[in-house]
Amino acid sequence: MANKKYKDKSKPFKWKQTIGDIILWLVSWYSRYALSYRDLKEIAAERGFKLDHSTIYRWVQEYAPEINKRTKPFLKNTCNSWKLDETYKK
Repeated sequence: MANKKYKDKSKPFKWKQTIGDIILWLVSWYSRYALSYRDLKEIAAERGFKLDHSTIYRWVQEYAPEINKRTKPFLKNTCNSWKLDETYKK
């Protein structure tokens, strides 16, 4: 039985018809910028790739959590506290 939980970690794009770099590129652009799936479809078409917006949606659902998990340790921590100056109440 093939279970998603036991996928081969060394080949995350196995059985995909598109190059892994393009999948990473589209998923990371969707996550980083305020782009819709149809916008990404148009951007990919300008670069010569014929994709459907639902395909990009499936890629985001499949690969975004893994990308987040792998990049999170390298992100800079931010401070959760904040201050507000010069305020008054009437």
